[in-house]
Amino acid sequence: MTTNYIGKPTNRVDGYAKVTGGAKYAGEHNVPGLTYGVVVSSDIARGRISRIDASEALKLNGVLEVFTHENRPSLPWFDRNYQDQDQPPGSPFRPLYDNEIQFSQQPIALVVAETFELARYAASLVKVQYVREPHGTDLRAIQGQAYAPSKGKPSWKKPRPRGNAAQGMEQSIFKIEGRYDHAAEHHNPLEMHASTVVYEPSGKLTVYDKTQGVPNSQKYISRIFGLSKAQATVHAPFIGGAFGSGLRPQYQLFLAVMAALQLKRSVRVTLTRQQMFSFGHRPATIQRFELGADAEGKLQAVVHEAIQETSQFEDYTENVVNWSGTVYQCDNVEPTYKLVKLDTYTPLDMRAPGGATAMAAYEVAIDELAYAAGIDPLEFRLINYTERDPMQDLPYSSKELRACYRQAAERFGWSNRRPEPRSMRDGNELIGWGMATGIWEAEQKPAMAKAVLTADGKLTVSSATEDIGTGTYTIMTQIAAETLGLPLENVTFELGDSSMPEAPLQGGSWTAATVGSAVKSACLEVQKRLFEYAGSMPDSPLAKADADGVVFADGRIHLKHYPTIGVTIQDVLRHSGVDRIEEEVTTLPDMLRQKKYARFTHSAVFVEVKVDEDLGTVHVTRVVTAVAGGRILNPKTARSQVLGGVVWGIGMALEEESVLDHQFGRFINHDLAEYHVAVNLDVPPIDVIFVEENDTVVNPLGVKGLGEIGVVGTPAAIANAVFHATGKRLRDLPITLDKVM
Repeated sequence: MTTNYIGKPTNRVDGYAKVTGGAKYAGEHNVPGLTYGVVVSSDIARGRISRIDASEALKLNGVLEVFTHENRPSLPWFDRNYQDQDQPPGSPFRPLYDNEIQFSQQPIALVVAETFELARYAASLVKVQYVREPHGTDLRAIQGQAYAPSKGKPSWKKPRPRGNAAQGMEQSIFKIEGRYDHAAEHHNPLEMHASTVVYEPSGKLTVYDKTQGVPNSQKYISRIFGLSKAQATVHAPFIGGAFGSGLRPQYQLFLAVMAALQLKRSVRVTLTRQQMFSFGHRPATIQRFELGADAEGKLQAVVHEAIQETSQFEDYTENVVNWSGTVYQCDNVEPTYKLVKLDTYTPLDMRAPGGATAMAAYEVAIDELAYAAGIDPLEFRLINYTERDPMQDLPYSSKELRACYRQAAERFGWSNRRPEPRSMRDGNELIGWGMATGIWEAEQKPAMAKAVLTADGKLTVSSATEDIGTGTYTIMTQIAAETLGLPLENVTFELGDSSMPEAPLQGGSWTAATVGSAVKSACLEVQKRLFEYAGSMPDSPLAKADADGVVFADGRIHLKHYPTIGVTIQDVLRHSGVDRIEEEVTTLPDMLRQKKYARFTHSAVFVEVKVDEDLGTVHVTRVVTAVAGGRILNPKTARSQVLGGVVWGIGMALEEESVLDHQFGRFINHDLAEYHVAVNLDVPPIDVIFVEENDTVVNPLGVKGLGEIGVVGTPAAIANAVFHATGKRLRDLPITLDKVM
């Protein structure tokens, strides 16, 4: 038996439930008397409803109600009641508020019936007449209307220039200038967005929601519907992927709760795949770069402009231009960030928001400048390597990016690369090698956790966090088991319940650091109590020991230097006369220390592509990525996170594009048949290297987030490899065969 679990490739503790169907998702909780709601979506992108007729739907036996703006219940519709943890400035969208249409596929009615099939049919009978108004959804066409936001989301940092970029460009020997676009993208998790609201005779609601933060959804319900925490609890024990789409409460939650309260019945509302294209997406972005370097290849100037889309009713912002002033040493940086209001729903954070967008363009521009200077792209990055964060003028808490470059390059065989474009081939296929840098913030947020140890030696730890597929259940179990020296099978970690101790949204790659620190702290408090009880036992062999002189392992507490001398945890509890030890803690980041350092995860990505010379098709054939992510809690789940990110990067580079038909202002490839994501045949062997990195600043565990670093850098490495293969520099994503040809 061993209790050294951290750092071991442990299987997912929730894996059995998932593969056997024991895991229940938001749309799978069945209760007696459950009714079903189907959303009716608008046909136009802008205008107003002049008439809505639900009479034919209401004639059907079993149709309970059709909710519209004309008969919705009276609610406190003030914007302050809609605030959530991921809300940008502005006036949040309010379903069924009035007859105004703000975007295509806006929910305009909810049909509730005894069966799903009946509700879906009845929804087709609702007749709507509109007064259409001109709409604008083409970012490129109206980019001249861009404006600089005065404020943004809580996580947004207003870009700050430094030095004199214009002068730096004048003094540069090598210069490049270019525009880099990427289309809007949608999250498309496998699990549909759904909310099942169980109505109890007492009026209490139990809500199962597709969310990345049960406290967020619970507070939303409380504020909108005037319900206390005791009157409405939100549960999300399992999430079938989210990638940012579950950060904000989506409109199916509002509609399901509203219907349940009005009808005094349990209601489920599940959105269709098409309707999931009606809320939130990675915003389409136009970026422009001017880069200059001296004769030795040292950066002299960086000019980075970005224009992103937002909705008419909120100012959604991302940290896009901030990254180009952080990654490499340059004294002259001029970042500019602007927004354009479109008649679409507000964009939403999507895996590595801002970072994936910025680095997909910046690392291509850096590659272009390296070629212009006649310097190997890897060597160019090393020439401009920085030991301090230039943006904050702070040292790094840790930075092993040099080791990432070295180890990934060696594994990939970069030294065998022929530098000239179109110089490597395999028959009719052109071979290209490209590389790029990845970077993402390493953050810790405040969080709470509770640990309960019972007399049978079983430990239950809980926190209202989520597991969107990242392995949260498993790594928290590992942390708790190792801290208290218990067998893994004696530890249960519970999450996804708004009545549990509060935790932040699962996003930003901060959950391991944030909730993990809280879990460790709660278990340490239990450990203190156990040690006190152990010393008070009759004839205790630990009576004269101090806390630093004992070890918790294998279900025992024993002397550090004499492992045979000790007591079992169960004996301690039995002699103490208590049947349980319960501790709840709140952990906060050590800002006095952390603010003195820049804290990031880094990566180096090397990619091989093969391009058919006649057809222009691009296949990624090899990927090597090295990640410096602090302490690795579980190499198996950690590797899976990076693998998933790389696959996202392949999709972003070559396939993913949400296509707007500007005539109708609607995304037209709104299903998985037409919205292309990387599938098995698109994914080559991916070699993940975890570079050893010790960080005593970022959090008590020394861990950094891995959920998003895998995608950052990958699209640019692919684009750079396509250039090396073809000699054609493609700056617009996705890179499709028509662009290659």
